[in-house]
Amino acid sequence: MKKKSISIIISTLLVAALLFCLSACGSKTPYTPTPSGSGAASGNQEAAVGDLAKVQGAGKIVIGVTDFAPMDYKENGAWVGFDAELSELFAESLGVKAEFVEIDWDNKILELNGGSVDCIWNGMTLTPEVGNAMSCTDTYALNAQVVVMAADKLDQYPDAASMASLSFAAEAGSAGEEVGLDAGFNVNSVQNQAAALMEVAAGTSDACIIDKTMADAMTGEGTSYTNLGYKVSLSSEEYVVGFRKGSDLTQKLNDLFAQWKADGTLKAMSEKYDNAVSIVE
Repeated sequence: MKKKSISIIISTLLVAALLFCLSACGSKTPYTPTPSGSGAASGNQEAAVGDLAKVQGAGKIVIGVTDFAPMDYKENGAWVGFDAELSELFAESLGVKAEFVEIDWDNKILELNGGSVDCIWNGMTLTPEVGNAMSCTDTYALNAQVVVMAADKLDQYPDAASMASLSFAAEAGSAGEEVGLDAGFNVNSVQNQAAALMEVAAGTSDACIIDKTMADAMTGEGTSYTNLGYKVSLSSEEYVVGFRKGSDLTQKLNDLFAQWKADGTLKAMSEKYDNAVSIVE
C-alpha cells in the first residue's frame, strides 16, 4: 500500500509538470511564415527585414555591373552610361550614394545573395534563372541577342542556319551565351561583352553574340568598331533590375520607373545615348 501511494503521488506530480510546460510553451508567440506572395525567400528572415534600411544605414547602394556600353562603362575612370546614370538618380532618391562594383557576370546571383552588391543593374535580361533567383523590377527597356561579325561577311550569313560552322564569342553566363548554345553554335565564353567584340575584331572568333543595345552603340559607322555589324537576331528580351528576394527596394524602383516613363526621364536618357536603348513607353 505504501509503495502504491508513493507511485500515485509521483505520477500526479509528473502529469502536473507536463501540463505546466505545455501551458508555458503555448503562451509564446507562434512562428508565422512569410506569405508566399511577398517575394521573400522561404526561411530567409534577413530578406524580410528589408534592404532600404541597410543601404541608408551604409549611406550607399552597391550596384553590380560589367563593362557594357552604353549601359555601364568607364570614362575617365568613372562609371557612366544609361544604367549608371539611372542608378545614381535612384540612389539620390534614397538619400545615399551609388557605388559601382564590376562583377563576373556568371556569378551575379552569388554576388547578390552573398551581399557583396545590393542589386544587379546592367542591362540584365529577364530569364527564368534570373526571375527565380532575384526580386526583379518591371521591364524598363527592350533588347535582342544579335550576331555581330565583319560587315563585309554579313551577306554570306543571312540566318542562324548558315552560321553552323562559325566560332562564336559570348559573355559567360549571359543570355547571348545561352541562345548560342541552344542554337548548337561553337561558343567560346569570355569575361564580358566588350571582350566578345574584341575577339571578333582581332579575328580570334568569327562572330559574337551580344545585346542589340551594345551592338547599336559600338558597331557600324561612327563607332569604335566601324568594320563590324549585324543582321541576324536570335531572340527578343526584356531588361530588368534585380534585387535580393524579399527586398523592399524593388517597389521603390518600380515607382521611380513609372515616374520616369511619365515625365520623360527614360526617353531623355535614351536620347542622350543616341537612342541605342529601346525604352518601354
